[in-house]
Amino acid sequence: MHRHPFPEPLPRNLLVGPLVAAVLAVLGGPPAKAEEGGGGTLLLRHGAGAPVEAPRLAADAAIAVSGPTARATITQAFRNTTAEWVEGTYLFPLPEDAAVDAMRLVVGDRVIVADIRERQAAKRDYEAARAEGKTAALTEQQRPNLFTNAVANIAPGETVLVQIQYQQSVRRSGDTYSLRLPTVAAPRYSPAPPPVQRTADGPAEPDPVPDRHAITAPVLDPARHAPINPLTLSVDLKAGFTLGAVTSATHAITVEAPSARERRIALTDGATAADRDFELTWTPAPGTAPAIGLFRERKAGADSVLAVVTPPAAALPAAPPPRDVIFVIDNSGSMGGTSIRQAKAGLLAGLDRLRPGDRFNVIRFDDTMETIFPDLAPADDGHLAEARRFVASLEARGGTEMLAPLRAALRDADPEGTGRVRQVVFLTDGAIGDEARIFSAIAQERGRTRLFMVGIGSAPNGHLMRHAAELGRGTFTQIATVDQVADRMRDLLLKLESPVVTDLAATFSEEAEASPAALPDLYRGEPVTIAARMRNATGTLTLTGRIGGQPWRTVLNLDEAETGTGIGKVWARARIGEAETARITGRMTAEAADAAILRLALEQGLTTRLTSLVAIDATPRRPAGTRLARTDLPLNLPAGWDFEALFGRDLPQDPVSTRPGRRAEHGPAELIPASTRSISLPQTGTASDLLLLTGAGLLGLALLLRARLPRVAP
Repeated sequence: MHRHPFPEPLPRNLLVGPLVAAVLAVLGGPPAKAEEGGGGTLLLRHGAGAPVEAPRLAADAAIAVSGPTARATITQAFRNTTAEWVEGTYLFPLPEDAAVDAMRLVVGDRVIVADIRERQAAKRDYEAARAEGKTAALTEQQRPNLFTNAVANIAPGETVLVQIQYQQSVRRSGDTYSLRLPTVAAPRYSPAPPPVQRTADGPAEPDPVPDRHAITAPVLDPARHAPINPLTLSVDLKAGFTLGAVTSATHAITVEAPSARERRIALTDGATAADRDFELTWTPAPGTAPAIGLFRERKAGADSVLAVVTPPAAALPAAPPPRDVIFVIDNSGSMGGTSIRQAKAGLLAGLDRLRPGDRFNVIRFDDTMETIFPDLAPADDGHLAEARRFVASLEARGGTEMLAPLRAALRDADPEGTGRVRQVVFLTDGAIGDEARIFSAIAQERGRTRLFMVGIGSAPNGHLMRHAAELGRGTFTQIATVDQVADRMRDLLLKLESPVVTDLAATFSEEAEASPAALPDLYRGEPVTIAARMRNATGTLTLTGRIGGQPWRTVLNLDEAETGTGIGKVWARARIGEAETARITGRMTAEAADAAILRLALEQGLTTRLTSLVAIDATPRRPAGTRLARTDLPLNLPAGWDFEALFGRDLPQDPVSTRPGRRAEHGPAELIPASTRSISLPQTGTASDLLLLTGAGLLGLALLLRARLPRVAP
């Protein structure tokens, strides 16, 4: 058994320290009474038993930024205010590049440090502990940016803490550095599974989302229930250079400056609803921006290296080549509310930047799709006016069938190029569950097209957006608020118009395992980021490429690298991501990819698709024969989303939507609002045509049988 030690000593005042005290404070107080149109107590019904109040949840995020990396500690407090023994499962997001490597469970004065184990073994051990009445916690990765925590046997009146730690890299674009913390797992659309039957050619197609049950959770209707799952947050920022502006476009923050190179950031309101991503950005003071960042960390007899280099900007050519631009806009139900307004504003900004000689088209999709022109149209006044009218008329509705419009946008009638640049600008929140199909389609069908992903709304699917852009050799831009549309779309459109840094290559003078294996194209202000592991960080790293058609080269001396922290975790997470991509796109067999992922995960103690963290208290606590109530804890609807556009209209006025596909292994437990009955709302897209045909067929069969049966006299 591989046991991963928690990387830091546990604070002796954990339960009364200011960090956790803040978490417990927002959980305090008597249970809320149900109120018409407002917050009400969420109840747990287990089978035919009487309903009990669901566990309460609060979280704290403490993030320490050290140069190019960040270390985060997420504390989740589960409080059982009932007289029942409870198990709670909570679906939560993390950054898509988070290397989750530690978890501990705190029950009273007992601290249980988690082990990293193969996923199935961890699940078996957790389920055995649950059945034996032991308090246990299980952290599983459902997607690289989506995790679940299950906590079993929370005693009546007890608060249990689960602390998770992860490492991630800091993002840089030009002179702007950023850090993003997702706080709510947005509801994801999953295409309907195929019929369970064999065809003449073999088995039926596989389910496009085989784990759909694991990525769904109950969602609160904000019109009927106040926000839950409060979050407190603090950031200790040590940038490594003299700081200029430190801001957040998503949350009100307070900023303290202990020194010119440090900032301490907290939420102005103390606690906030977990309903939108938190984003922090910072810039260096004028004249202090580092052109090259080179860091190394030595652990377990090897060096890990992280290089961040921004190539010099190239001058714009006098006559940029003409472009073919295909805009794709998501108008599905999850885009309801402010998201659709942001997407429409972004697309209109893109239309305004088209030049004479460019050609374009617009595709919109929900669970249907529509292309405004039959082919690429010239960017003249008439076609642009028609496109603007089309965009202005869009409304959010229906499911999110992304695969067909993506393939339509990538379809290239002129694969040789004939001197034109081909670009796809894809505006969506990415709220889907079939990411693997999207990645596979991009890898197979991208050709010469460059794919630029624009993440819309308060809680976009960062894993889908960033990885799709990487595979499509483009960039990812996030627009969290309407106020950001103009600036961020302008920056994106400048990238589309700017020459790229091409033919990038990285060469180490000494043997090294580097990631990414193949460097992407770069656009104005985009840095080259390379992570590598080697026996000793000596010698040089040489970067070469072409900028505006001219050769570019720079040589870094690895002996001059600064000391960094967490770089080995960042490297391992990047290598695991590459193996996952190779598996999805067919460059590695599933067996080879899984072997590489498992080796790295166990070696580095990381939670992945194949490994989980499990913590088990040694002493059984729940008395034998005592009932254990189980539930999926509900989530807030992301800020700005429209509940009716997502789940449908004319529905019973319950504050919770449970959506099909909940975890079957949890048995008959379900969440209900106080003094009302439980409901199960439909997904935004279902196999409605199939259901209607099936119903019609059964009705016809019933009528036929009735006609053939002999009449019975009364």
